[in-house]
Amino acid sequence: MPSNQNVQGGKAFGLLKEQQRQKLEEINKEYLEDQKYRDEEDLAEKLESLKNKYSEFDLNDQGEIDMMGLKRMMEKLGVPKTHLELKKMIVEVTGGSSNTINYRDFVKMMLGKRSAVLKLVLLFEDKANGSPCKPDGPPPKRDIASLP
Repeated sequence: MPSNQNVQGGKAFGLLKEQQRQKLEEINKEYLEDQKYRDEEDLAEKLESLKNKYSEFDLNDQGEIDMMGLKRMMEKLGVPKTHLELKKMIVEVTGGSSNTINYRDFVKMMLGKRSAVLKLVLLFEDKANGSPCKPDGPPPKRDIASLP
């Protein structure tokens, strides 16, 4: 593919992603130096993993997860949500201050004590992917009690 084509996924997109990663890296440094999180174990690894998770999802050009990004994220994780559920999830993470999830909100949610739906989904997915052998066949039935 010729490199001079202006398509998404080209050089410009790569550059944008790189800049976003740099920004996230800088925010991670703030958290590493933040007294509030000094007791968090494996903080550096957690932040690295959160950075990767966050930048994996198709972010808008502002480097934030918007409604569509969140929708894609949930679909990719195999838990599609309705528009209303997505809205609720964003409000839960941002406290209603924004209709996009920025990285700071994301990290606060993931490291915080509150169990937002998004956090539960991501933790559930991490556990699922972290297990050495995933059973084949249909996923196990989840009982109502395990739902958020």
